[in-house]
Amino acid sequence: MDHRPQPGTSRTIELDGPVHYVDYGGNPEGPTLVLVHGLGGSHLNWDLLAPLLTPHARVLAPDLPGFGRSEPGERLASVQANVDVLERFVAEVAGGPVVLVGNSMGGMISIFTAARARRAVEGLVLLDPALPGGRRRLDPLVAGQFLLYFLPFVGERFLRLRRQRQSPVTRVREMLALCGVEPDDVPAELIERSVTLLEERADVDGMDRAFLVAARSLLKILLDPRGYRGAMASVTAPVLLVQGDRDRLVPVAAARDVARQHPHWRYRELAGVGHVPQLQVPDALAKEILRWLEETAAPSAA
Repeated sequence: MDHRPQPGTSRTIELDGPVHYVDYGGNPEGPTLVLVHGLGGSHLNWDLLAPLLTPHARVLAPDLPGFGRSEPGERLASVQANVDVLERFVAEVAGGPVVLVGNSMGGMISIFTAARARRAVEGLVLLDPALPGGRRRLDPLVAGQFLLYFLPFVGERFLRLRRQRQSPVTRVREMLALCGVEPDDVPAELIERSVTLLEERADVDGMDRAFLVAARSLLKILLDPRGYRGAMASVTAPVLLVQGDRDRLVPVAAARDVARQHPHWRYRELAGVGHVPQLQVPDALAKEILRWLEETAAPSAA
């Protein structure tokens, strides 16, 4: 299938500061899907998957404050702050019940949102979400980077030096590789748009601060996951949990552990896939999501 990116319409809404999002359009008779990117991600993470979903659903992809084209300003970019933003986005932009599709940190944010705004979330698709538990053997590179992010002053210096020493192209390719995606397998146009996104940032230091605030809040939640587990237990919407078995950031053992704790959730494991299945296997992922939507028969999907 042709995997050239097919961007939607770029829009911005004011939610205590500008929040950029992409409206991919889609089928108004189907459900509304809100695609929520992860740490360091943006709306571009969805450009290969979204066109496969629009024949069946309306599709929106926000840039959380501090990421993509949503400059942070004075806003916090913590997990809980972005739960507030996502809840408002669902109400003020999507305008009704939605299915949240969250990857990595976006999966965590989607879980908290679904637990708090039960009437607004009629389904939850979790793609390699940040999860606690499981018998973990952390990838040394991943563990080392997150330790640097967590340390005050050290994380700031690390991001600044990396930005000074690496070109935007190198940073984009390294991030893809860390997530288990072969950069040469990604359409060149998507790489170019990712590079442009980095080059056009106005508040570079603010974006770095937002990244570190988000990373540190995510780590704190995983280190003491009682509130997070409580949120998972209180989700009443149908859930599809998809996990790549080659994920270096979220061990597959963690996903298996959560799936055992929630037997009413649908669990799908993708062989040979890393942390961002929407970029690595968009066709297979779209089939899983659409099959699940049809079988769960959410009210607006029926």
